[in-house]
Amino acid sequence: MSDTGKSLGLHLGLLLLLLALNWVLPAYHHGNLARIMVLAIYAIGYNVLFGYTGLLSLGHAMFFAAGMYGMGLTIRHLGWSPGPAVIAGILSGLGLSVVVGLLALRTTGVAFMIVTLMFAQSVFLTILYFTEYTRGDEGFVIQQAQRIWAGIDLSDAHNRYLAALAGFAICLMLTWFLIRHPFGKTLIAIRENEERARMLGYNVYRHKLGAVIISGTISALAGALYGLLFGYAGATFATVQYSIFPLLWVLLGGAGTILGPFVGTLFMFYLIDLSSEITTAYMLVAGVALVLLTLFAPQGFMGELRTRLIRWLP
Repeated sequence: MSDTGKSLGLHLGLLLLLLALNWVLPAYHHGNLARIMVLAIYAIGYNVLFGYTGLLSLGHAMFFAAGMYGMGLTIRHLGWSPGPAVIAGILSGLGLSVVVGLLALRTTGVAFMIVTLMFAQSVFLTILYFTEYTRGDEGFVIQQAQRIWAGIDLSDAHNRYLAALAGFAICLMLTWFLIRHPFGKTLIAIRENEERARMLGYNVYRHKLGAVIISGTISALAGALYGLLFGYAGATFATVQYSIFPLLWVLLGGAGTILGPFVGTLFMFYLIDLSSEITTAYMLVAGVALVLLTLFAPQGFMGELRTRLIRWLP
């Protein structure tokens, strides 16, 4: 079997396993895995920009929040159904990513990081300023009756899980196809040597802008799904903390690998969950784990696996 066939089989096999787990997992882990899949979508979006293009953003929470509020506000104030509301959330992230990309990509390196952080803070402060609509730090709950679409109650545990799996499957396979497309290969070339890519005639700015837009739109989908499936939208999701989380998940799982975002999100979620039962300093445990991984597995779980054992892993 070709490497492409092995890779496709591995990713489809993971999706089938996740589908099967819907009917066998205990309630607690069933809910956790649904949440992990939605957060992994967010990490997948971040990985497109950081892992494959080499652009480090410190403000990605603005896209997550744009999707969440684009969805939540249209349901709360306009009475939209979940389907159109999720589309509104995606379009909100798409529009924001176009604006941020056009302006932030005028800078490079550390300046790009700072500009994305400034944009994210602006979005966070905007949410707090329009408290009348957003409820600020308090946030707002999306009622169960507002989470029914086409007769499907998305607050039901199994429906919520399947919806999270559907979103995760689309984004996972989208990434799989992207890195095999010439556009995706060009992103990798830019990451490895931007000047050489430019000398070969590639429009580096256009490709970077495309990466920002794709990354921001996927992250907005994650935010819209998170708010809809778990029934809450709040300003917390626009803070710097939620910009750092996807970076940690991608680093742990393996930047520039397709399965890395999911593996990193899964590992970090349960590491914090289990350590919080033992100590209140659970973030210290997570920090130590990250330091150890950086020292002994700098390419992350899937990156090290690809380097040492399975070289055909994308």
